[in-house]
Amino acid sequence: MPRHIIIDDAIPYAEAMFSHLGKITLLPGRDISRQHLMDADALVVRSRTQVNAALLDGTPVKFVGSTVVGLDHIDQLYLHNNDIHFYSAQGCNANSVAEYIITCLLDLAEHKGFELTEKTLSIIGVGHVGSLVYEKAQKIGMRCLLNDPPRVENNPSLKQDFVDLETCLQADILTFHTPLTHNGKYPTHHLLNQTGLAKIRADQIIINAARGGIIDEAAWQATPTLANIIDCWENEPQIDESLYRTAYLATPHIAGHSLDAKIAGGKMVYEQLCQFWNITPQETWRAHLPTPPPALALNTAGSLQHQLYNTLKAVYDPRNDDLAIRRKNIEETYKNYELYRRNYPIHREWHQHRFLPSQNTALNNLLISLGFQAHKA
Repeated sequence: MPRHIIIDDAIPYAEAMFSHLGKITLLPGRDISRQHLMDADALVVRSRTQVNAALLDGTPVKFVGSTVVGLDHIDQLYLHNNDIHFYSAQGCNANSVAEYIITCLLDLAEHKGFELTEKTLSIIGVGHVGSLVYEKAQKIGMRCLLNDPPRVENNPSLKQDFVDLETCLQADILTFHTPLTHNGKYPTHHLLNQTGLAKIRADQIIINAARGGIIDEAAWQATPTLANIIDCWENEPQIDESLYRTAYLATPHIAGHSLDAKIAGGKMVYEQLCQFWNITPQETWRAHLPTPPPALALNTAGSLQHQLYNTLKAVYDPRNDDLAIRRKNIEETYKNYELYRRNYPIHREWHQHRFLPSQNTALNNLLISLGFQAHKA
């Protein structure tokens, strides 16, 4: 009997990628139930399937793969205790999220009339995403403060390059990139709590594109700031209405939704399942991938920051994601939140884009340093 794999239908190219391994059933992640798994050998999910005893007890599933980086939807202890192999595609969407942060910062700087090179950015959590945010922020000339106690504890030589959270709270911009944890030595649930938010100035900027719950939203919505950029929320999709209404950019947990990130997550899980079943991976699924975007013509009017903003906006405009869910009726926002996530428009990461070199060498070099490719005639 051929092996049977249940896969979240939001994973792009899943059928082409996994089909040679056995029978494929594609289902919306929220709809996957224990009944669907009664003859399944493997389960591949994104973030909308709660993987636990209620889902898996009594099923033959022996492999669970998650094509996203979050782990709060997975009962890892249950999987371990029941000898079910688990793999999570850690890092697959890190570049997508980092590009989202830099693009949003440029949008904010252009609309609020300041230069990012004159601002200090605190990066709280310097793992897969935070390290890439740091790398890109440095390339555009920002001064950065880094905070990651677990990382420093594991590598004390980094201590001189990192600061405590109290110091980070003084920066012009705070961006959070920690996992959501409730236990252990360094829990991150409400890492920025009422006490910390009381120290925030009205001219500061706060960004959460990590996990809902890292910031105490009840205290956050009562804290005056220059701007809030929010992609991750507590109680999604029933997001906090007061916080939502006042956010400069409010997006429905899509920072990591570039097509390239989704492909990377699927590919990582696919290769792990091949290894688990001792089957050689195939590459034929790549024939289904879209062709690269056309080369970009650069607009070199204005400052270097303005030129970079125009280029990045042509590739991906976060305002479209904000407008897609922004409604006067909050119930409509809740509805559009999930609908938009499931039908998210394709956008490609910077390394997939070519540009027609301009006479502005500084802009050309900056784009190349950020991953764009110079088009060769």
